[in-house]
Amino acid sequence: MSTATFTSAQTAGLSYTENLGRAARAFLQALLAITPEAKPAAAKKRDVASIAQLYRLARSYDSVQPNLAQELRAIAARG
Repeated sequence: MSTATFTSAQTAGLSYTENLGRAARAFLQALLAITPEAKPAAAKKRDVASIAQLYRLARSYDSVQPNLAQELRAIAARG
């Protein structure tokens, strides 16, 4: 004959505040364990394409509205 034993953490008899405290600690632990991820390569490509598009748009407004062209270049430089 064989026997099997099963041990588990005792959770019966915990009060509501103890359960709430454990849940809050687990939530904070999970929240602080997350690290920000780097931008994917596709997003970087989109950024470069968007900046290039702003420069092309600014070039088209150079002779008509120079202030708008300058503002578009300033926006592209920030990105």
